[in-house]
Amino acid sequence: MKLKTQASTTLKSKLSSTLKSWLPILQSGMQDLEETLGEFAKDNPYFDIKSKITNNFSSYKKNRNLPKGSRVGQGGGLSDSIENFCIQEESLEESLLAQIIPPLFPTQTSQNIALKIIENLNEEGYFEGDIENMAKECRCSSEEIEKIRKRFAYLDPPGIGAKNLKESFYFQLDNMDIKSEIFELCSKILEDLEHHIHFKDECLYKEAMRVIQSFKNPPALDFYEKEAVIIPDILIRQESNNIQVQINEKYYPGIEINLHKEKNLKAKEEFIKIKTKEARDLVDALEMRKATLYKIGIMIVEYQYEFFTGGEIKPMKLKDLAQEFGHAPSTISRAISNKFLECSRGIFPLKVFFATAIDEEIANVTIKDFVVDLIRKENKQKPLSDTKILKLIEEKFDIKIVRRTITKYRAQLNIASSSERKKLYKMSL
Repeated sequence: MKLKTQASTTLKSKLSSTLKSWLPILQSGMQDLEETLGEFAKDNPYFDIKSKITNNFSSYKKNRNLPKGSRVGQGGGLSDSIENFCIQEESLEESLLAQIIPPLFPTQTSQNIALKIIENLNEEGYFEGDIENMAKECRCSSEEIEKIRKRFAYLDPPGIGAKNLKESFYFQLDNMDIKSEIFELCSKILEDLEHHIHFKDECLYKEAMRVIQSFKNPPALDFYEKEAVIIPDILIRQESNNIQVQINEKYYPGIEINLHKEKNLKAKEEFIKIKTKEARDLVDALEMRKATLYKIGIMIVEYQYEFFTGGEIKPMKLKDLAQEFGHAPSTISRAISNKFLECSRGIFPLKVFFATAIDEEIANVTIKDFVVDLIRKENKQKPLSDTKILKLIEEKFDIKIVRRTITKYRAQLNIASSSERKKLYKMSL
């Protein structure tokens, strides 16, 4: 009996020490996992972190002389994303500042005005400053401000500094090397772009529309903040009716314990013992992280089986998983935070599968998917209003919600209002 108690106490002690490192490791997303492990490594000379992300990036760099567009390895996209993620790119402001030079901006005054214009560009690259106030600040006329602003038509990216979409297109047209006949027709079409079809009998109509359709909208599109590379923790593999859950081992960091370093250190025996134990605890914690996420993956597939076979996401609560695991909901919340799952339908944050319920059977994610589908199939001559979308949702799901909920969902999905969509459809751009 005594022996059993001692064994139980030893196991509990081992698990307790592992848990100290398990929780922060569990909470870290795949992109941050190496950094978290690095914090443990700062004062421990007995282990090294083996980065598989770095190794994959290195192998990509060795192949960087491949033709443009070539991809490395199966899929290839992740290595491309990692390079984009690791290399700091020039910002829009930095790019424009480098172009504020003679002969386009020959004087100090013109350069100062240009700098003020840059300060008053929004994230899309449109000018939204107050000309009158700028003129007072720069001690010049409003006409001088406008004169300098219109020189932005010759900067990169084309269209930058325009006040609106139409002017941006004119800026971009001025910056193009095309035949004068096409230039003139493009100018006419831009005057009444919503009714461009009226020019379809012009012999150069198709060429002119190809030029217009090549314009950037918004002009600062190429400078939008790039999304960070997403590395899923859980992989769902499907073959026929067979669904398998896997942990993404490919980019998982490894821990290598280096006991040979003892020979080179004049450390006390007790210090060596403590630090090597900490290193082994980290290995155990990393394995516990994998096991926890694997079990979460299994349970998501079990609860959301219909989603993985083409259906919709159903409401799922953190406490459902917490009860299965025997952990507090806060621990499960840590486990799914900043984690992603990849399946045949795409890559999804784990938190998506714990959608807020509108009622017992319908999740808000399901409603959003339905809205997206409605917009995709709507009559472009008569786009659906929020009121009409609400009515269709109530008929489809037999529920009652308010119109402002639809407006909120549409905003979250970055879908324009019905009147704005109608304008965009008319442009056919």
